[in-house]
Amino acid sequence: MVKIAPSVLSANFANLQKDIDSIKDYVEYIHYDVMDGHFVPNISFGYSILNDLSQICDNYLDVHLMISDPLKYAQNFIDAGTNLITFHYEAMQNVDDIQYLITYLHEHHVDAGISIKPDTPVDVLLPFLDEIDLVLVMSVEPGFGGQSFMPLALDKIQQLKDLRHDRNYLIEVDGGINEETGKLCIDAGADVLVAGSYIFKADDRKQAIEALR
Repeated sequence: MVKIAPSVLSANFANLQKDIDSIKDYVEYIHYDVMDGHFVPNISFGYSILNDLSQICDNYLDVHLMISDPLKYAQNFIDAGTNLITFHYEAMQNVDDIQYLITYLHEHHVDAGISIKPDTPVDVLLPFLDEIDLVLVMSVEPGFGGQSFMPLALDKIQQLKDLRHDRNYLIEVDGGINEETGKLCIDAGADVLVAGSYIFKADDRKQAIEALR
């Protein structure tokens, strides 16, 4: 069954524990978007809030680094309790740096994911598919919540499914996910759906989550 990852970016930070308590028993992952105002034109939150979050839930913490220098801050997020760090292919300087970061995360007992923006082809990930734990396909331009789903993501999900063979990575999709677009992603081969406003703005959050499966 598909895993659901509510995005904390859409939660109410004046009542964060209440919002997390309202969904944590119904989902596998909690998705945590980190933005630096440089790699993407927005700023969100850092590792101190993640540390607080790790104290109030036992869910798998799925950290998405939309930042320019992921290696510089990786250890801070590891120390804060993350289970997965997903960094952007576009934020890295070269193949060697990507390989180094994947190895670094695994050596520190954290899963490694790579994300690609809507305009980045799947083929750039071919050298890493044997080693990574997750590929995050962005179905919106990263940086802001509440954007509309971009259908070109479906072809990428299908490509990644076709390339998987006996590899072990999960396929995650993030951006504009709702009951309709989520089903399209599942049909294409997605394993994890990130949903923010669709879940946290729902009158019945449990029902919204179950509608995505």
